[in-house]
Amino acid sequence: MLDYDEEAARYDRTRGGEPRAEAAAGAVLGLLPDSARTLLDIGCGTGLVTRRIAQGRPGIRVFGADASYGMARLARRRIGAVVLADVRRLPLPAAVDAVSAVWLLHLLRGDGAVREVVAEAARVLRPGGVFVATVDKDAGHDVGSDIDAVLAPYRSSRPADAADLVTRHARTCGLEPVGEAGFAGHGQGRSPLRTARAVLRGDYASRLALPGTAATLLAAELTALPDPDRPRADPSYRLLAFRARG
Repeated sequence: MLDYDEEAARYDRTRGGEPRAEAAAGAVLGLLPDSARTLLDIGCGTGLVTRRIAQGRPGIRVFGADASYGMARLARRRIGAVVLADVRRLPLPAAVDAVSAVWLLHLLRGDGAVREVVAEAARVLRPGGVFVATVDKDAGHDVGSDIDAVLAPYRSSRPADAADLVTRHARTCGLEPVGEAGFAGHGQGRSPLRTARAVLRGDYASRLALPGTAATLLAAELTALPDPDRPRADPSYRLLAFRARG
């Protein structure tokens, strides 16, 4: 896993910057009801997407929460209201009209982690509030490239943020599906070398099954591909929206 305190300073410029943030925020806003006046962005990172959400809906009050001090510090400069917190145990009551979780669920490790986050999002929503989250994040990078062909034998069938799993957790917590949207991951096309480094860091732990020395072998296969520095096509991400009963 990345050290997000260390990664904070370079995160935006290596993750598509403003174009990707604008696309993500636009998709989130398209799934919010017009009546939403407060939104909590959990796992808000540097606040780049969070700020775009606030800018895209005049009158909405936007807050952020992140477990990384480095990320939360940058986000606070952008949106002001940010809390340093484990998003499975948020320090607020049921008080918001919407919760967003963009590029968060796929990072969670351990049995029950995604369920805990979904349950906490449901807890802080007012009746009728909406939870919006990216799902199948790593699958969004499957663009039919040579990288995908190399990764295929190692893919796990049950990533942490699989849409069916997230939907099941949501329903258990009193949240019903109400919509979905997609958006482009501008500037996020993978190169073989970048993918190899990510594999060795363990970034795809919920997407790839890599027992023993498999990660090292896979990284070697990736770096042997033609044009190892050339990014392949940009990914396409998926958002699901769920409404709290009441």
